[in-house]
Amino acid sequence: MNIKLIIGLVIICLVAIFIIQNAAVVEIQVLFWTISMSRVLLMFILLAIGIIAGWLLKSYFIRRNED
Repeated sequence: MNIKLIIGLVIICLVAIFIIQNAAVVEIQVLFWTISMSRVLLMFILLAIGIIAGWLLKSYFIRRNED
């Protein structure tokens, strides 16, 4: 198998274990709003935002280098 795939799967498993162990409810304050949500959901949202941001930045730099 591809080494990058194995490393990616190991990292995903570690992140999943970390998220499952942090299931407490937390309050998030953004400007004037206060949101209560589980820590699991918060971490998943932040992980998804990070993945999307990385994907967008990678595609931006690839297009910038082609020009």
